[in-house]
Amino acid sequence: MIENLSGLHETVNYRQNTQMRLYNNNEAENYPPHWHTPFELIMPTSSTYRVVCGANEYHLNTGDIIIICPGIIHELFAPPEGTRIIFQPAVSGLSVRETDLIASILSPAALITPENNPDIYEPIREQMIQIRDEYLAGKPYMEASIYSRFLDILVRVGRNYTESAQRSIDATASKQREYVEKITTVCNYVGEHFAEDLSLEDVAELAGFSKYHFTRLFRQVTNVSFYKFLSQKRIAYAKELLISGNYSIMEVAYLSGFSSHGAFTRMFKQVTGQAPNEFRKMYDG
Repeated sequence: MIENLSGLHETVNYRQNTQMRLYNNNEAENYPPHWHTPFELIMPTSSTYRVVCGANEYHLNTGDIIIICPGIIHELFAPPEGTRIIFQPAVSGLSVRETDLIASILSPAALITPENNPDIYEPIREQMIQIRDEYLAGKPYMEASIYSRFLDILVRVGRNYTESAQRSIDATASKQREYVEKITTVCNYVGEHFAEDLSLEDVAELAGFSKYHFTRLFRQVTNVSFYKFLSQKRIAYAKELLISGNYSIMEVAYLSGFSSHGAFTRMFKQVTGQAPNEFRKMYDG
């Protein structure tokens, strides 16, 4: 199934004139550690499947769905028999401001099961079936239809998490919604300005909160600290620059928003498990 693997990086062969790829996969084959820029959604339609993302291991039963976030190194382990839907949609061309926030909430991956997610499981399972059928039929407006279903999945997962986060915020319902909207605005701002000198104090002031209130709210809404969210954005961009091979590691550090080579190297290794030069060598093969 992996057709273009250079080091750890898989270049996904999208279907012609689209930004997506789907496999109705029945191969009894394991896939080594790799990462790619699109999301990956997997749902076994018969038998089981096993996915490893870093230190996290996920066991999928028939009908379970896993959503693997972009840029996450993962391994896939298939049983001797079975089938599964493997769907890889790119989001780079989507102008949807909440996509980065949802990816941060889900990272590295989210497992959707009927036991753990009874309110959203069945609609998501149905959307996966419809995505497969649309892709295989190849009718006019297929891509638009599939992306609408994929976005519906992200919306359901995002809202499910956000509603849980709102319940954990000690405030009225209207204040809870206001807080979530402000944190979403901050996430979008960070996505556009991550290479700049962003401090916790400055971003908290932008949101209209004290540093301590902002710190608590940001973690409740996004499931990560502000600095971890910022580092994820910077490292994701640094990966793209390293892969291009057009910049020195010092230049990559500066362009990604890091103040020094040492700070960049430490954070890159903390996030990816590799030093920047090791990552570049892996991509170069």
